[in-house]
Amino acid sequence: MSVSRRLPPRGRLRGDLFLLLLGLPGLAAIVLFHYVPLLGNVIAFKDYQPFIGILESPWVGLENFRVVFNGDPDFLNALANTLIISLIQVVLVFPVPIALALLLNSLLSERVKRVVQSVLYLPHFMSWVIVVAVFQQMLGNAGLVNTWLRARGMDGFHIIGDPELFKALITSQVIWKDAGWGTILFLAALSRVDLHLYEAAAVDGASRWRQLWHVTLPGIRGVIVLLLILKLGDVLTVGFEQIILQQRAVGTEASEVLDTYVYTNGVLGGNWGVSAAVGLVKGLVGVAMVLGANKIAHVLGERGVYSKEAR
Repeated sequence: MSVSRRLPPRGRLRGDLFLLLLGLPGLAAIVLFHYVPLLGNVIAFKDYQPFIGILESPWVGLENFRVVFNGDPDFLNALANTLIISLIQVVLVFPVPIALALLLNSLLSERVKRVVQSVLYLPHFMSWVIVVAVFQQMLGNAGLVNTWLRARGMDGFHIIGDPELFKALITSQVIWKDAGWGTILFLAALSRVDLHLYEAAAVDGASRWRQLWHVTLPGIRGVIVLLLILKLGDVLTVGFEQIILQQRAVGTEASEVLDTYVYTNGVLGGNWGVSAAVGLVKGLVGVAMVLGANKIAHVLGERGVYSKEAR
C-alpha cells in the first residue's frame, strides 16, 4: 500500500494542494467554455428571440422538436447524409491510422520513420480552407490533373462539384488531413507491447503475419476500443467547416448534414429554438452511443472509457 493511501483525506489534500492549484486554470476553462454554455440549451424549449434575451423569451415546450418527431424533409435529408458519412468514416477512415501505425512500426530505420511521420503529420496543421483549396487546385475542372490530361489529348474527369462523388471526396480529404496525426496514440500503444512476446512467438515458428494477429493487435486492442467508443460518441458530427466550404458547389441535397442544418436554420434563418432542439438531440444521441458502446466493451472484456471496478 502506498503512503498516499495510508494518509487521511485531509492529509492527501494538503499533500496534493500544489498539483490541484496547477490544475485550477484548466478546470476553470473547461467549466467556463464547456459546461456553462450548456445552460443555453434551454432555448430548445423556448421561442427564443435574441433582442429580448433567453429569460424573457416565451416557453413553447416541445414545439421546436416537431422537426425531429414529425419528420421534416430537410431534417431527414440532413440526418440521412450525416448517418451515411458517419458510417463511411467509421468503416473506412478509422482503420487507416491503425494501418499506418503498424506500417511505421515495422520500419527498421528510425531516420526514415521520423521523416515519414513528419510528412504524415503535416496536413493536420492545415486549416480546412487550405485543404479544400489544395483539392480544388489538384482535382478541379481546371485543376492540375485535368490540365495535364487535356494537354495530352485525354478527357478530364469531374470530381469537385459532382454531388454523387461528394461523400467520397470529403472522405479522402479527412484521410489525407488527419490519418497521419491519428497514428500518434497507436504508435504510443505499440511501443508498450512487450518485445519478449515477439521473441517467444518467433521461437514458436510464428510468421510476421501471425505475430501481427496474435501479439501486436491484442497489445493495442484496448486503445482501439477506447478510440472507437469516443468516435461513436462523435458520430453525428462530420465536419461543419469542411462541408460548408464545399456545399455551394454540390447543393444541399448531397451535402446538408446536421451541423450545417443547425447553422442554416439558426444563424441564417433565425429559427434558434429549432436549431437548439436539433443540436440537443444530437448531443443526447452521442451520449447514448458512448454509454452503449462502453457497455458492449465491458461485456467483451474491455475496460472502455470507464470501468466500475474498484481501484
